[in-house]
Amino acid sequence: MKIGNREFDTSIHTYIMGILNITPDSFSDGGLYQEKNLILKRVEEMIEEGCDIIDIGGESTRPGHEKISDDEEIERVTPVIELIKANFDIPISLDTYKSAVAKAGIEAGIDMVNDIWGLKYDRVMAKVIAEAGIPCCLMHNRKSAAEVPLKSNQDLISIVISDLQTCLTLATTAGIPNDKIILDPGIGFGKTYEENLYILKHLAELKSLGYPCLLGASRKSVIGLTLDLPTSERLEGTIITTVMAVMSGYAFVRVHDIVANKRSIKMLEAILNAR
Repeated sequence: MKIGNREFDTSIHTYIMGILNITPDSFSDGGLYQEKNLILKRVEEMIEEGCDIIDIGGESTRPGHEKISDDEEIERVTPVIELIKANFDIPISLDTYKSAVAKAGIEAGIDMVNDIWGLKYDRVMAKVIAEAGIPCCLMHNRKSAAEVPLKSNQDLISIVISDLQTCLTLATTAGIPNDKIILDPGIGFGKTYEENLYILKHLAELKSLGYPCLLGASRKSVIGLTLDLPTSERLEGTIITTVMAVMSGYAFVRVHDIVANKRSIKMLEAILNAR
């Protein structure tokens, strides 16, 4: 898979997507990276630490987040995209579910769209991505676990797969090629604590759809609730989810702590590839 000017061999390695939130209210690092010099410093650090893709978010998607207008999100993300593109040579993903924001991001130079609603929130999004010819990550989501209850966890994986097949239909109908699609099970989105654990246990089953997969579980509440720890102390829990992703053949992990996760991947892949 080609993202930006870089080729990713998604069949043999798990790559790092580093998180750069430029929001004032993200659950883990809100408000940290809003000044130009701090953004440049952090991006330089991320690249030195071994980040393969930078994922920029302009609106928090944490539980209970406050939605912002398209214009406000565009005003947040486009200067940052342009700033990074002018100073660094690294693929950039834009974390948005709004087609107007994605279009502005594409004009600013993004290489990929990361859509937490898998093209279902904004039905113009698929067309925007297809016309730009860039890859996209389609995440599983639903309104909430309470609003869309499941009979049992045994039904959960099949429901996630079925929902993602709907996302894939939207993508392919719009003209997005199969080799430009990544799938994400959506840890922490519209799922109970128990459902998140169950999906983490069964990550490999998403591979049955035949697409590269991404796991975004870094510092999330499923880790905090399990270990009874604040976001700043969830590194070990995050690394375990990264290990699960590598063991399940995932192509990408989306994380805050690049160095520790990168080292974990390197060690695990050395073991798995031993002859």
